[in-house]
Amino acid sequence: MPYGERTVQIEFDFVAHRLQVTTADDESRSIPLVPQSVAQFYQQTMDTLASLGLPVTIWTTPVEVEDRTPFEEDYRHASYDPEYAQRCWRILLQAHRVLSLFRGRFLGKASPVHFFWGSFDLAVTRFSGRAAPEHPGAPHLARFVAREAYSQEVSSCGFWPGAGLGAPAFYAYAYPEPSELQGYPVQPSQASYHETLREFILPYDAVRTATLPDETLLAFAQTTYEAAAVTGNWDREMLERAHPPSWRAKHSWYR
Repeated sequence: MPYGERTVQIEFDFVAHRLQVTTADDESRSIPLVPQSVAQFYQQTMDTLASLGLPVTIWTTPVEVEDRTPFEEDYRHASYDPEYAQRCWRILLQAHRVLSLFRGRFLGKASPVHFFWGSFDLAVTRFSGRAAPEHPGAPHLARFVAREAYSQEVSSCGFWPGAGLGAPAFYAYAYPEPSELQGYPVQPSQASYHETLREFILPYDAVRTATLPDETLLAFAQTTYEAAAVTGNWDREMLERAHPPSWRAKHSWYR
């Protein structure tokens, strides 16, 4: 990240379990990832940046969650489990790898495979190229953010560790949602449409235990995208990368 004329990188190391801060001037500091309150970790992070001559000011109120206690006041959340932190990181690595393959098959505008700290999910989004109706907003999120994020028609797919679902899962949705979307057949068989969330859901365990986990996730990403593109009348010929018949024959989920 640029800081004036200087450059700094901040990364979580879930092998050594530390937050590593490194500058292009060859200076570095690290903060151990251990059980401590959010307020303590926040203060350590700000102090570390200041010690490198990189003082910053950030928005400290969480978004997209019900508990919006500012970081500097949050002494309630104070746990850190190295084993499960690393497990989550490893899942995100593999999901990122497979979703990146999926992203590469699209010629239209697409987001990077990126992580949202607010809702704590990894996602990749494809755009139809057409404007969308103004988004009504989302809970615990500034309306202008949702309005900009969904200013164009989208089909999005990602991974969520759990929260409201009670278990980790892959998800997919479209905005605006075509009326026939939820009835569109998707793969694999463990995937289904969640009426409350208004999203397709594929339990993580269905991918983890699959004989071909990559193919299972790609089938979900592809068929849920098709659900949005077909029922939403996207210009698929213009937006999609063509595959030879021999490639399509090997993938039952590709239509």
